[in-house]
Amino acid sequence: MAGHSQFANIKYRKERQDAAKGKVFSKISKEITVAIKQGGGADPNANTRLAAAIVRAKEVNMPNDNIERAIKRATGELPGMAFEEITYEGYGPEGVAVMLHVITDNRNRTAAEIRHLFEHAGGSLGGSVAWMFHRRGLVGVSKGKLEDPESFMLEVLDWGADDVQETKDSLQIYCDPSQLSQLVTHIKKAGVEPDQAQVTMVPQNTVKLEDKPAERMLRFMQALDDHEDVQDVYANFEVSDEALQAVQ
Repeated sequence: MAGHSQFANIKYRKERQDAAKGKVFSKISKEITVAIKQGGGADPNANTRLAAAIVRAKEVNMPNDNIERAIKRATGELPGMAFEEITYEGYGPEGVAVMLHVITDNRNRTAAEIRHLFEHAGGSLGGSVAWMFHRRGLVGVSKGKLEDPESFMLEVLDWGADDVQETKDSLQIYCDPSQLSQLVTHIKKAGVEPDQAQVTMVPQNTVKLEDKPAERMLRFMQALDDHEDVQDVYANFEVSDEALQAVQ
């Protein structure tokens, strides 16, 4: 299992811990606001990006009042800040390709802070790495929620998925981004609540890291994810389960 998907498992567990501090709630509120303002509308049934943000909000137990306030800020019912989306590209430790999805109210401040994080980790901000990734829809489902994981894997292929990757504890279900909302609807109708649903960037090829290089890269990913303006972090590396455990 590689890159973003591996890190996402750490990230989502981490989000549960950080949620009480409000950091993750703030990030998701930004995502909800931008999802609506980008022209998708306030109806999650017609706005795939908004629907994915709401799934993520519920996964970290974000109160419905917070979700509603974010929606009202986007629709103008409540005052809100002006945000812009930025994609940063660069190279992390060991030459790993890294992409960041950022939502910020201060482009200059964010750029300086992100550059510092790259340089501190021995990487460099800049260059083109987007061509190394494919834009994909991703739904994560814990195996503990499934009576028969193998049958479920076959069913999701009929519902619009084009690839399913199995880990020890979960299924990572991939689809075309345009099929994400439909796929999530089918899964919920089957009585299963997804753990995550989002549009992500999947690397075409990966760099395998072990021991200290793996730990350095994972800690760099965590430092990026800790930044208040960073919504998502993508990278083309894979590491062992031992390395994952070492940074938790």
